[in-house]
Amino acid sequence: MQRQSILRLARQPGAYPLADLPPPYLAPSLHFPLNRSSVQTSNFSSTAPAAGQGRDLSKTRGVSAIHRTGPKHKLGVSKYPLPKPVSPEKLEQREATPDHGLWGFFPRDRTALASPEYDNACGRSWSIQELREKSWEDLHSLWWVCLKERNRIATSNMERKRLKAGYGEWEAEQRMRTIKITQYGIKHVLRERWYAWEDAQKLYEKGYRPQDEEEI
Repeated sequence: MQRQSILRLARQPGAYPLADLPPPYLAPSLHFPLNRSSVQTSNFSSTAPAAGQGRDLSKTRGVSAIHRTGPKHKLGVSKYPLPKPVSPEKLEQREATPDHGLWGFFPRDRTALASPEYDNACGRSWSIQELREKSWEDLHSLWWVCLKERNRIATSNMERKRLKAGYGEWEAEQRMRTIKITQYGIKHVLRERWYAWEDAQKLYEKGYRPQDEEEI
């Protein structure tokens, strides 16, 4: 049935050649006229031309970001004027702060890159037994000293990578390892104290009082 429909379309006068016709299974979807001259087409623009002038009045016609064609008139970026940069000579001079907090990211001599001798001149890490004898305030202060030193080493590593110095990596890594061991020890001691506080709280809830044993 479908093959006969295709053959019937090919035999009609003014029809398409048989090679241009679709396969038989697409015959039900044929809705186009056989005469090519009778196909209705329209221009890309749907705007009616101006009467008696024959020119396009659309100002945004042909504006394309791909072809870099802009509008025919200038467009304002903002309704407010853009600020003008101030020259460094007119800026207010600021006094240097010798005790600024950002100096903590640099060595004591305030150089951007620490020398291998500076990183190698460090002691050993704190042991857990030594940290157990410290108070909460001492452990808190020691933790922030370690964190500050890690930031200082990270700053030196970035500067060493930027300059491609090629030295000091081993010394900085060994000092970082010593600091991390101390921080692990601080966490271990604080974890022990937390567990001891939990056990003491459970004993108190059960009715245990240390002063009762002293009286006996």
